[in-house]
Amino acid sequence: MVVWDPITFLNLILCIAIVILGYTGYQRKGSTIALYIGIAFGLFGISHLVFLLGYRDLLEVVLMWIRTLAYFIVAIAVMKIFTE
Repeated sequence: MVVWDPITFLNLILCIAIVILGYTGYQRKGSTIALYIGIAFGLFGISHLVFLLGYRDLLEVVLMWIRTLAYFIVAIAVMKIFTE
């Protein structure tokens, strides 16, 4: 059952845009930080898509791990900003 939630749909669209920007930043500048952020938002986008497709309750534990991994990747990107 598809769940229509405009906020989650907008979040998914923004995640896709950030993935594209992150990949573009990596390709043009070689920025691993941009790539990490793109990957993290790709994972967030997967969690939004799962919600919109109506599988949130079925995959709740998996989504928790996906989001945790995404936050961990963002933390790595932020740490790289401080070390560069």
